[in-house]
Amino acid sequence: MSDSEIIACPACASLNRVPSTKLADGGKCGRCHSPLFDGHPVTLTAANFNAHAARSSIPLLVDFWASWCGPCRQMAPQFEAAARELEPTVRLGKLDTEAEQAIAGRYGIRSIPTMILITGGREIARQSGVMPAHAIISWVGQALS
Repeated sequence: MSDSEIIACPACASLNRVPSTKLADGGKCGRCHSPLFDGHPVTLTAANFNAHAARSSIPLLVDFWASWCGPCRQMAPQFEAAARELEPTVRLGKLDTEAEQAIAGRYGIRSIPTMILITGGREIARQSGVMPAHAIISWVGQALS
């Protein structure tokens, strides 16, 4: 790990340099003063996706979902619980495949819910189906090791 990390703000997507030793302390965005980590998944859109997936130096776990999907709604609280455990090491984000069809298409999403772990703009792991929070945390740990 470098001396500092680049963290995209969950509110305004501005990039913030945070000393690696201070990552667990959270911090606030230098632009909008929102907390950089709040234990909740970020809502991903075309406007902020690249900042979190490619420009931020921490891994991004994306939950590709849709509002009409029963299993997606079942997994939502599990994904939320995983965010509380995985931040600030991993950013969690939710991408509505109906609203952001271009991004879902770029990643070849064929079934939902699907989680993709991205680091440095590259997909490093993929998992489809509902998972409990502890399994999400374990899966991410294995993928990053």
